[in-house]
Amino acid sequence: MNIPVSTVLDVADDGTLLINTNIDGTSQLWEVRNDDQRVQLTDLSSAATGSYLPGTRQVVVSSDTDGNERHQLYLLDPLSAELPVRSLPPLVDDPAHIYHLMSLDAEALIYSTNRRNEVDFDLIRRSHRDGTETVLWDGGGSFAEVSASPDGKYLVSNAMSLQPASNTLRLLDLEAGSWRRITDENAPGHYGAVHWLADSSGFLTSQDASTDFASISYYRVVDQSWHLFLAEEGVNVSLSLNDSGKRALIQRLRDGQTTLSVGDLTVSNGFPELGTETAVKLPTEGYGRGVLSADGSQLAVTFSAPTFPDEAFSAPLGVELAASPLGLQQRTFAEGRALAAGLSVTEVVRIPTRDGEQIPAFVTRGDNSAVINIHGGPESASLYQWSPRNAALILSGHTVVVPNVRGSSGYGRRWMSLDDVELRLDSVQDLVDIHRWLVESGVDGGRVALYGGSYGGYMVLAGMTFYPEYWAAGVDIVGMSSLVTFMENTSPYRRAYREREYGSLEHHRQVLEDASPLPRIENLAKPLMVIHGANDPRVPLSEAEQVAAAVRANGSECEMLIYQDEGHGLSRRKNQLDAYPRAAAFLRRTLG
Repeated sequence: MNIPVSTVLDVADDGTLLINTNIDGTSQLWEVRNDDQRVQLTDLSSAATGSYLPGTRQVVVSSDTDGNERHQLYLLDPLSAELPVRSLPPLVDDPAHIYHLMSLDAEALIYSTNRRNEVDFDLIRRSHRDGTETVLWDGGGSFAEVSASPDGKYLVSNAMSLQPASNTLRLLDLEAGSWRRITDENAPGHYGAVHWLADSSGFLTSQDASTDFASISYYRVVDQSWHLFLAEEGVNVSLSLNDSGKRALIQRLRDGQTTLSVGDLTVSNGFPELGTETAVKLPTEGYGRGVLSADGSQLAVTFSAPTFPDEAFSAPLGVELAASPLGLQQRTFAEGRALAAGLSVTEVVRIPTRDGEQIPAFVTRGDNSAVINIHGGPESASLYQWSPRNAALILSGHTVVVPNVRGSSGYGRRWMSLDDVELRLDSVQDLVDIHRWLVESGVDGGRVALYGGSYGGYMVLAGMTFYPEYWAAGVDIVGMSSLVTFMENTSPYRRAYREREYGSLEHHRQVLEDASPLPRIENLAKPLMVIHGANDPRVPLSEAEQVAAAVRANGSECEMLIYQDEGHGLSRRKNQLDAYPRAAAFLRRTLG
């Protein structure tokens, strides 16, 4: 836990990196300057993130209070402020509501906020010059991304739809003041960030509406038409452009591992064309994600692997891209890396299921005890990257399995849809298939534990109540113990979002009840540890309190750890260093 991780947020045109690092205990903003001097920008009471104003070193900062997720926005000039700043005046003084940065250019920023009715998020454009605000959208819903065309005529919003793991795109003509839908909001499909071409004739975005794995499509404004631009079988392809839309960074994701390349875009006969790609050399197999500077002259990359904690890298690109692979310069160096480098190799495997499917998983072999660590989401994925909690379990001697059970992203829309609503318990049964595979691999079937956070915490509780005979212990971190009470008590804006995946209280109450651990808690007889943040706006603390009380009422062991200055998960190292070593010790004891 004491090995710091560094994540690239942005890179300025002069090569200065804006990073997050938790070197001092919470994730704060730092700069890595061209002389490799590291300068701390923020020392706020909670974690901070941010982006550069294009073409400048001014930073738009976002931070909440003690994990409550009511993020506020601030403006910081690192060249004039006394660093690190411990407080900043907010751009909008309203801590009771949420403010998310959606888009940023030299003239203005666009944010979304739920201040109108607590549930729906409106889009507001705020001028940097005088702070004047214009409402761009107040028609309901919630937004993931917003992108403005270079000529200032159009705005594309990426908003959640009512389909599971899906969203819809709308195009705003700023001159006419009119919106139009440009995707079918009743059809399943997830669209990624929108990146405009230099001439504003159209944009590129990743999508899985027309392909099973994510591909890149082009939308042309003049005739409102969609065209497939880049697709590869069994690979998730995504793309980002610099501010002028002339240089592209391409990420290919397969089995939780990535490759990166850069290439230049031209427009011919109204369609974009990608020139020869230059590969980016990553340190080893792992997960890398990058960002281009506004002018396209700089590339910055965060890289991580199971034995390689997250570090920042960069490379100048020049006017013309070289044909040979692009080398990266490492810009951050965490103390304690030797411990990570000495861990056992993590394998990429496929685990067969009772119905002919295969569960993708990462496995690190240890003794004949095992811990299955299930990710949250559920429309998320475990990646081939560093995890200090997994490292602790490996160093404890356990075999560690990190699966992407059905419902996970990264393996095609079909796989991601196999746990929706009435299919919820099919993903729980995947855990039984993993247990069977472990026993066949030499693990003692009586020494297998479940471990997970958020939806992964729900999976721990569901596994231990629906299939109790398979598990020796469980660690539930900010998990849901009842899908009914979770829906009733979560934040209103979260309920509207989560009903797409789990089902609604109005139409699917019995489905939610039937998939909930709490009504069958008498089955949970093995030791349980519960970890939760008191300020969690997603999974309320009451979910932890009710399951702990029920387990104890049955006479079973339950250790509960509550942290008053945390939200959905533990972001402060002091709390991590209290909770996670205790979880590791709990598993060592209960697994023998």
